[in-house]
Amino acid sequence: MTEIFGVVGAGTMGNGITQVAARAGFKVVMRDVAPEFLTGGMGAIDKSLQRDVEKERLTAGEKQSIIDRIQTTTDLNDLRDAFIIVEAVTEDLSVKSDVFKRLDEIAGAKAILASNTSSISITKLGSVTRRPDKVIGMHFMNPVPVMKLVEIIRGAATTDETYEEIHALTEKLGKIPLECHDSPGFISNRVLMPMINEAIFALYEGVATRESIDGIMKLGMNHPMGPLTLADFIGLDVCLAIMNVLHDGFGDSKYRPCPLLKRYVDAGWLGRKSGRGFYEY
Repeated sequence: MTEIFGVVGAGTMGNGITQVAARAGFKVVMRDVAPEFLTGGMGAIDKSLQRDVEKERLTAGEKQSIIDRIQTTTDLNDLRDAFIIVEAVTEDLSVKSDVFKRLDEIAGAKAILASNTSSISITKLGSVTRRPDKVIGMHFMNPVPVMKLVEIIRGAATTDETYEEIHALTEKLGKIPLECHDSPGFISNRVLMPMINEAIFALYEGVATRESIDGIMKLGMNHPMGPLTLADFIGLDVCLAIMNVLHDGFGDSKYRPCPLLKRYVDAGWLGRKSGRGFYEY
């Protein structure tokens, strides 16, 4: 019987993880709270795979086989037979903790519960379950089908056995696993987000225009996109949430979110997804 790979959340990250797992040969059950979110997630998967068909990286038949391996549901109980469940919901500790409590009750005793969190403590998420040894972070990068890295985060109780299993699974998904221990923002966002926040401060203080800030980092540092463009791509609400995790976790003023970032989030200017952020879309 094909092993079942569970995903909670059909948004950008959830549908990306679902696509990658189905493409690797797993039967995937993708769950979200409402049918329209699942429809949107499947639409994004179809569009992504169709690009590969057009570029002759997949045949139409292979694309259909991948889609056929995906089951969508609004019922969390449909994940009960999964050997792994990856949570990819809102970057909020209380929301994620609630999901982990429920998954712990539903999933089989041997199932691993993983979080795609970009900054929240894996130790805290593990502590709300009866299986903290089987809780781990799998931080995929956006866009998931394209980006090779998966940041693997051990909580305080995560066992070597769980880590080795996830390391092997990540490679089976065609990704590169790199390990770090549980710490606010892990490595990726502990380094990236203060850079983005500092770029926002430079704009806020009138040091340079948005175009100059992004252009200097692209041309001078060889970054593929400037920090303000990247913030819009990630979502300014997500950037703010991660800066708050860093600020609260370390208690250091160097992680203080820029007031301009807070103002834009309050205004609903969240970047690409809302049509306006530091740029207009």
